[in-house]
Order: sequence, then structure tokens, then C-alpha cells
Amino acid sequence: MDQKLYALGLGSILSITFTSPIAAADKPANLPEGYKLLLSESFDNDSVLKSFVMTDPQAWKLAKEEKGGALELAKQSDYKPAVRSPVNIALINDKIFGDFALEADLIQTGKEYGHRDMCLFFGVRDPSKFYYVHIATAADPNAHNVFIVNDKPRTNIAKETTKGVNWGLNVWHKVRLERKEGSIKVFFDDMTKPIMLAEDKTFPTGYIGFGSFDDTGKIDNVRIWGPSVEAKKAEFFKIPSPVR
Repeated sequence: MDQKLYALGLGSILSITFTSPIAAADKPANLPEGYKLLLSESFDNDSVLKSFVMTDPQAWKLAKEEKGGALELAKQSDYKPAVRSPVNIALINDKIFGDFALEADLIQTGKEYGHRDMCLFFGVRDPSKFYYVHIATAADPNAHNVFIVNDKPRTNIAKETTKGVNWGLNVWHKVRLERKEGSIKVFFDDMTKPIMLAEDKTFPTGYIGFGSFDDTGKIDNVRIWGPSVEAKKAEFFKIPSPVR
């Protein structure tokens, strides 16, 4: 069975627990009525890269982990956004989501510093209209917050946030992002207490993705639940070719 290492708690000595693929596939607690599993991806098949569009496909690859695959952001993307916003983005290229609950495993592979991050993207309408969650070591106006990009440099919109998270070294973390009728909640390891809360209805639907502002990391065991999903291919960014 695939086992991943998780860190529990912020700024403290790591506590360890194990999660299996069976547990990862279970329906999370407190899902709204009518939600169903809309996407499940463990990155064990090379063809999965074709399901994503990236700001720079050469920055991404499928990593071969001991117990399976993972989507890896291996280097900085050769991409310059029109407004100040993250450069490393991989979007699910054929599905538009409205309300949803997303769970995924993330590992940060960069060096330790205040803005060390991984990001979740949602409500993506085009390269200059979207939301993203920046999960970082230390919070400040430009880090560890929920942001909106709307044809101008990113603006933080979280009403509540913590002081940061402890990414650790070689440690996988479980994250959860919920979006429902404008309410945004972010969880990190502890699925009972959010680390960020925000409220915004500017982009009610859009593409979902993963990445980092300017760091590296890996993504695995993605599950997305919701009431419905629209099939539509993104007409921006690039699809990786050939599969690497």
C-alpha cells in the first residue's frame, strides 16, 4: 500500500501518521449534499500530463516515487505574466469547476525562507483573471494568503490566516481547498480547522490547478468533489509534448 509521511502542527517537532490510497479516495467529512467525485488523479500513468496545460511544460515532469507517480514542478518556468502573479502553473485543461472541495498531497522541495510556498489555483478564467492560495512559511501582505488576480497585480483577500506553515524537509502534507457560493476555506494537515478564510464572488467558475509562485514541489492524490463540472478545454498556456 502507498504510504506518505505527513507533518501535523505548525512550527513544532514533526508528528507522523500514515495515509493509504484507500483513505485518500474516501469521501471527506462534511461534504455538502449533492457533491460527488468529479476527478481523481494519482499520476501513475505517463499520459496524465496531457490532461494539463502549463505556463511552461519544460518545468514539469512526472516523478517516479517509491510507491507510484507524482506531478513535479522541477524548475522555474520560462514565463512572464502580464501582471504580478505566480509563474509556475499547471491547470487541469478540460474541466471548469464551480463550487468544489479539493484534497491533494503536496511536498515542497525548495529551500527554507519566508515565502517558501506551494499554490492552489481556482476560478481561473484566463492568465490574468483567477484566484490562488499561497501556502507559505511566513505570512505577510504577499505570502500565505488567498489572492485574486484581476487584470492587475495580485491582491490578498483572506479575512483570516495563520502565521504560516512548517513545510519541513521530505515531508508530504495533505491540503484541502473548499469553495462554496463565494466562501473560501483552506486546510493544511488538520482537516478540521482552516488556516485561511476568504469571501469573494468575482469568478464563480473556472479552471483548477497547482504550482508555486517561484519555488518547486510535487503534487499527488488529487481528488475533487462538487455538484457538477463543465467540460471545456482551456485555450491558453501549453500542453506538454512529448510526455517526459
